[in-house]
Amino acid sequence: MGTSRAPDLLEVTAFLEALHSAPITDVEPLSGGYWSSAFRYAADGRELVARFGGIRDGFEMDRTAMAFSSDELPVPKVLDVGDAFGRAYAISVRHVGRFLEDVRPDEADVTGPTLERLLAALRRAPVDRDGPSSWYGDGASTWREWVLAGLVDDPDRLVSGWRETLAADPEIDELFHACEARIGELVPLCPERRDLVHGDLLNRNVLVADDASEVTAVFSWKCSALGDFLFDVAWCTFWGAWHPGIAAIDIWNRTITSADPGDTVDADLRHHCYELQIGAGHLGWNAWTGDADGLRAVAERTTLVLERGPLSPRLDP
Repeated sequence: MGTSRAPDLLEVTAFLEALHSAPITDVEPLSGGYWSSAFRYAADGRELVARFGGIRDGFEMDRTAMAFSSDELPVPKVLDVGDAFGRAYAISVRHVGRFLEDVRPDEADVTGPTLERLLAALRRAPVDRDGPSSWYGDGASTWREWVLAGLVDDPDRLVSGWRETLAADPEIDELFHACEARIGELVPLCPERRDLVHGDLLNRNVLVADDASEVTAVFSWKCSALGDFLFDVAWCTFWGAWHPGIAAIDIWNRTITSADPGDTVDADLRHHCYELQIGAGHLGWNAWTGDADGLRAVAERTTLVLERGPLSPRLDP
C-alpha cells in the first residue's frame, strides 16, 4: 500500500475483503472519474461502490453533502472514508441509472421537468444562508469572490500553472482577457445568494432513471458552493453544445419562466457572467490537462457566447 498508483482489480478485491472482514462478490471496474477510479461490488447484502483517488477532501465533501439529500436530490450514502494504496478511498451505497448528459433530444419532454425538479431541490437544500460561499473548509467568503477565483491561476491549487500556457497562444490569450474584462463588469450584478450550487452537473455526476423521469443520484460535490442558482443553469446551457439532449431541454427558458420574479432580477446578465466564467475557467482546465482539441473547442464555444451576449427569454441558446 505504499504506492500512489491506481490499484488493480486483484488489489482492490483483497483490500475490500480485508475491510469488510468477509468475502465480497461481483467486483467490477466502473467507467468515468477524472480524479478517481471506481469499482462496484457486493458485500453484506448491499450493492456498494469503492473509489480511490488523490483528493481525500473530495470524498469528505461527498460525505458531508449527505445532509443535503432529499427525494429530488438523492445523495449517495458514504459509509467510510480512509487511506489505502497511498491515496484516499471512499465506500458508498451504489445507485444505478443513466448519466444525465446521455439523455436524447426526443426525451426532452420528460427530462426537462426532471432537471427542473433537481435544480429546485438544490435551491431548497438545507444550507447556511448566512455562511461563506465555500461551504466546506477554507475558500471564498462571498459568491462574487468565488466567481472571480475561477479565473485566477493560484499556485496553491492542484490545478495551477495554466495561465502561462494560455498566454503562449495570442488568440486564446486575447479571448481570456476579453472574458475577464466582461466578467469584471457583470459580477457586481450577481447577488450574494446562498443557494446550493453543485457546479459540475454534466461530468457523469448525475444519474437519472432509464426513462429519465427522475434523478437517482447526485455525487461528486468537490466543485460545489453556496451562491446563485443560475450558475448551474449556465453550466447546462454552456455544455449543452456538447450534449444535444441537454440543449433540447432549454433549461434557461424553463427556469426564467417558472422562477419568482424577485429571483430573476438581471437574470440574463448574471447567467451571461457565469457562462463566460465557465468558458474562461475551462480554457485553463484544458491547458492544464494538455487537451489541445478540448482547448480549441472550448475557445470556440466561449467566443460564441461572448459575441452572442446575454440570453433573453425564448431566445435559442
